[in-house]
Amino acid sequence: MGVVLEVQHLKKTYKKGKNIISAVEDISFEVRKGECLGLVGESGCGKSTVAKMITGLESADQGDILFNGKAITGLNGKAQRAVYRDIQMVFQMPVDSFNPRIKLGEGIMESMINQGVARNEAQARSYEYLKICGLSPEFADRYPYQVSGGECQRASIARAIAINPQLLICDEATSALDVTVQAQIVKLLAQFKKKAGMAQLMICHDLALVQEVCDRVLVMNNGRVVEEGTPDQIIMEPREAYTKKLIESVF
Repeated sequence: MGVVLEVQHLKKTYKKGKNIISAVEDISFEVRKGECLGLVGESGCGKSTVAKMITGLESADQGDILFNGKAITGLNGKAQRAVYRDIQMVFQMPVDSFNPRIKLGEGIMESMINQGVARNEAQARSYEYLKICGLSPEFADRYPYQVSGGECQRASIARAIAINPQLLICDEATSALDVTVQAQIVKLLAQFKKKAGMAQLMICHDLALVQEVCDRVLVMNNGRVVEEGTPDQIIMEPREAYTKKLIESVF
């Protein structure tokens, strides 16, 4: 399978008072077509910062990000919009990712219409993907503040997958869902990975879920990747002391 995403020596620091905080330190990895890569680690280890740099929400201090072999760091305007149509992200706090002034259905349709999909078709697809994600079409007429966190998260997932992106980044995307809906979403993501060859980057603290859905796993600690392997290798045969500690805290 071809490489969809390649991250090369990314570095990100923040200034806090007189101190410089290193959030991400020399991170490199790739995600191939039809692969789900898990990124795990304790809160504050830099996982979400990596995702934000990939999606252009944060700028990298150093390093490169390649999408289908082309550098996307530093893009802006039309070139940036063209690339990020094929990169979608599901955020941990979905309410913040929706415009509070427009209904959920309009929010889902917006990305499709921006890609040239006719409004009638976009509306039909928004209903379809809401249903796939466990919500009735009536939710299209509700505002983000009128639904629960779990319902808003399902709408966020529907919006992301409705345009069939080449790369889907999930930042704790199923953490607000009950077990039944989580299983439905996991099954759906697996179908997209298999049938459409969608590359997926899953940022998650749930190691049992990572073991179920991911093909490879990276373990992060203090902004660095400290271990890499298959889910079974990481969970059953961890090499690093930090990984062992992380697993013991969960299982």
